[in-house]
Amino acid sequence: MPPTTETLTAERILAATEEVLRRYGPAKATVVDVARALGVSHGSVYRHFRTKAALREAVTKQWLDRTTELLAGITADTGRDPEARVREWLAALFAAKRRKAGIDPELFATYSVLAVDAGEVVAAHITELTDQLTEIVRAGVEAGAFTVTDPASAARALFQATGRFHDPGYAKEWELPGVAAEFEAVVDLLVRGLRG
Repeated sequence: MPPTTETLTAERILAATEEVLRRYGPAKATVVDVARALGVSHGSVYRHFRTKAALREAVTKQWLDRTTELLAGITADTGRDPEARVREWLAALFAAKRRKAGIDPELFATYSVLAVDAGEVVAAHITELTDQLTEIVRAGVEAGAFTVTDPASAARALFQATGRFHDPGYAKEWELPGVAAEFEAVVDLLVRGLRG
């Protein structure tokens, strides 16, 4: 293992972990492989992440946070029409998931496996996403565009109703002919429901 001159940080470890997972898959990737890729001892990796499970949870969280951060910009754009923001947010979520599955299917499959073991991380991610959607729905209620009485419940319903377009379990369907039109039809129906 060649000595490294760069400071070992959690970010470097997570980047190396992602590459190791891409190369070996979740079943064969080890902390030793990550350490080897970084040119450090596995003990150095364990100083940042106490267990292999903690490392896997952290890399899964980082991967999920990329989507959350992308959607945060739409959530924060309070100057726009709430209906347009709901549509854009749902479309951006679908596009982000499709892109991840299409550009790097091996890594997408790896993260789908890791997510099963990272239940708390996934639950927190879903909460962050539905919180973002709640903000948009609440803004629509305050503007008089939406008539729902409980924005949080409405946001959860929107998220669940569009699950086919962002739940990794449906990834194989995302490239089928007509899926974009099906997505638009579902979103149209949901937005009409928000208007009451």
